[in-house]
Amino acid sequence: MENFPVINLEKLNGEERKATMEKIDDACQNWGFFELVNHGISHEFMDRVERLTKEHYRKCMEQRFNEVVATKALEGVKAEVKDMDWETTFFLRHLPHSNISEIPDLTQEYRKVMKEFAGKLEKLAEELLDLLCENLGLEKGYLKKAFYGSRGPTFGTKVANYPPCPNPELVKGLRAHTDAGGIILLFQDDTVCGLQLLKDGHWIDVPPMRHSIVVNLGDQLEVITNGKYKSVEHRVIAQTNGTRMSIASFYNPGSDAVIYPAPTLVKNEAKEKNQVYPKFVFEDYMNLYSAFKFQAKEPRFDAFKDVNANAGFLPTAKA
Repeated sequence: MENFPVINLEKLNGEERKATMEKIDDACQNWGFFELVNHGISHEFMDRVERLTKEHYRKCMEQRFNEVVATKALEGVKAEVKDMDWETTFFLRHLPHSNISEIPDLTQEYRKVMKEFAGKLEKLAEELLDLLCENLGLEKGYLKKAFYGSRGPTFGTKVANYPPCPNPELVKGLRAHTDAGGIILLFQDDTVCGLQLLKDGHWIDVPPMRHSIVVNLGDQLEVITNGKYKSVEHRVIAQTNGTRMSIASFYNPGSDAVIYPAPTLVKNEAKEKNQVYPKFVFEDYMNLYSAFKFQAKEPRFDAFKDVNANAGFLPTAKA
């Protein structure tokens, strides 16, 4: 846990820039995760987001979860339940069009704050993508352009709460998976832990740190970097005490964006056999991912390799 990469973004502006960039590169190559401090979003504002999120859970979600899930899901169960997660969630879409005004039960203050938070996170995500470009030797803006499609990137937030679980050995808060999309920014509870990543065959806790933003890489960045950076399996362990708050924002490609390895990152690019990862349309990948989210990512990549090789044309997004 003491080795978990923590990046102080303020150090990019001084003499420690080179060392900080190297630390980001190492985190992307060897962890798939890192934690940001001094990221430019004020502590006061983050405290407000946390307060409103926890208030909304208590007023609008806690009782419903207890009635529908907590009292019934594990009744009489002896073995681990592998087809459900011990969580309660709602989703906000920010780009290409916001649905915040349509989500029921949110106060006007909460809507306003989450919209502002999304704007700050969008800016931070794009700054991070350019830092990755710099480390990868790609021109500035390459990753944002790769995500753009015809209407710009998709960007949304999963607001989740993981209530106390009486039998955490029987169910995961969230089952192990990699994230399908681009770059993910997480504001997590700093008092109730539970998030773990898989590293070198071992599950490692992602340390809760107050006012930090946890960053992890999705499958699309693995493809674009031709495997130099990899998405990493992670999960949430159910806890017996306390409700864990999780606000995960996903900066993803547009639905019709064509994703493929950056040519400069493919060795001997004229030889197709050296292009490890396939080309595909992001929406097609998401359609496959939605059916196999909690399974290994490699068969998803292989499925598109087969399409590319056998059909002789690039798959197109479904209407």
